Amino acid sequence: QVQLVESGGGLVQAGGSLRLSCAASGLTFSSYAMGWFRQAPGKEREFVAAISWSGGITKLADSVKDRFTISRDNAKNTVYLQMNSLKPEDTAVYYCNVGWTVQNMGVLPYWGQGTQVTVSS
Repeated sequence: QVQLVESGGGLVQAGGSLRLSCAASGLTFSSYAMGWFRQAPGKEREFVAAISWSGGITKLADSVKDRFTISRDNAKNTVYLQMNSLKPEDTAVYYCNVGWTVQNMGVLPYWGQGTQVTVSS
């Protein structure tokens, strides 16, 4: 079965950086778009970033566009989220997701367990 394991979260001060990783198994990784969502306490899960199967197309939410970068290594079945200039409002549990294209993430029912990111002011 499909398994997604996120890592790299933690506590960081505002302005700091973190790099999240998501290791995937149980699927032909290079055939799928991959993405990141996040959910803050009391809020809906929201889209953060996505990358096409080849890595040639990326999509980022407006709130993170100038600060976050998504990348992937198909040889390692891993997708990354580099987060720079972190703000307290980035505090959330970050989830990895599988999709058909960067335009329709969140449709397939494959999610990781999440990794907590906490940004202190």
